[in-house]
Amino acid sequence: MRRWLAALLLTLAAPVAAADAPLLTSHLRIHDPFVVAEQGSRTYWLFSKNDPAVTGDSRIGIMAYASSDLAHWQKPKLVFALPKDSWANDGGWAPEVHRWKGRYYLFATFHNDKAAIPASGKRPNYRRATLLAVSDRVDGPYQLIHKGEPITGPDAMTLDGSLYVDPAGKPWMVYAHEWLQMGVGTMEALPLTDDLSPAGKPQLLFRANEADWVIGQKQPEGDMGYVTDGPELYRTKTGTLLMLWSSWGKGGYVQAQARSKSGTLAGPWEQLGPLIMQDSGHGMLFHAFDGKLMLVLHRPFKRAIAKFYEMRDAGDRLEVVREAVELDGEAYPTHGCPMGVSDARC
Repeated sequence: MRRWLAALLLTLAAPVAAADAPLLTSHLRIHDPFVVAEQGSRTYWLFSKNDPAVTGDSRIGIMAYASSDLAHWQKPKLVFALPKDSWANDGGWAPEVHRWKGRYYLFATFHNDKAAIPASGKRPNYRRATLLAVSDRVDGPYQLIHKGEPITGPDAMTLDGSLYVDPAGKPWMVYAHEWLQMGVGTMEALPLTDDLSPAGKPQLLFRANEADWVIGQKQPEGDMGYVTDGPELYRTKTGTLLMLWSSWGKGGYVQAQARSKSGTLAGPWEQLGPLIMQDSGHGMLFHAFDGKLMLVLHRPFKRAIAKFYEMRDAGDRLEVVREAVELDGEAYPTHGCPMGVSDARC
């Protein structure tokens, strides 16, 4: 009788939840997803570049969806709008929101292809960098800090800045230095002060072509481009320092991981290979309200949606437990994988 009553109550409650959050995960066209699990309100916030077709706001900026279960989402709202007098005029890529010193900080990449910077290779280069904004609320509104100027150098073409706080409590921004400028993209780390201003020179962590799974992309200029994309740092239960990152591999976009042998940003960094292939990438980790470690990424690269995976902290690396198909209804085909390779890897 109790089971029947519980099932009835769940059925009656479901339409209310769906009415409040009518969008399914499979409806959301998202690149570079980032999730904040806000404990106070038991709300998941999913951040992405603003899409005027769904927010109804044509401004360049960042939008956020809200959900209580990662499967049903409210219509997104604009949480940050790029000021009209900014040096940038496009972008909104790779938004991340981090809690720091009691406030929420937004990191997002913007650019202006008319603002030329010195080129070291065969392609013209222009201003592209991560901008920082702050709010007292996770859902904004966010306001630019540092007068809207990047904290990386004015002649550096960079993207995908991510906040990392080291064991001493010192903040860093880890970011990708563009292959467009470097030829071979790099991962770099910039030490910061408590107000998230530069505290020194950037440090090279590794180059894209140090990973044997990365495939260079032939460019119209005749050279090869090796991409670094989407860094995020994670400290495991045993103290191992890992980095999630993406590039192009066999069959498309790849979500991979690297490990610091020293346990610090200084490395050296060893490449552990792909976590998830299937044209998937730019992932980030969060803990669900039930305590499970989750990964969200986008797949496929074009017309992507957010894909969720349950993960395992194995101490010296991350492992995929399963694709959470109950959240979006898509089960990736398992046929065609090599013997001994899981469907998450092939």
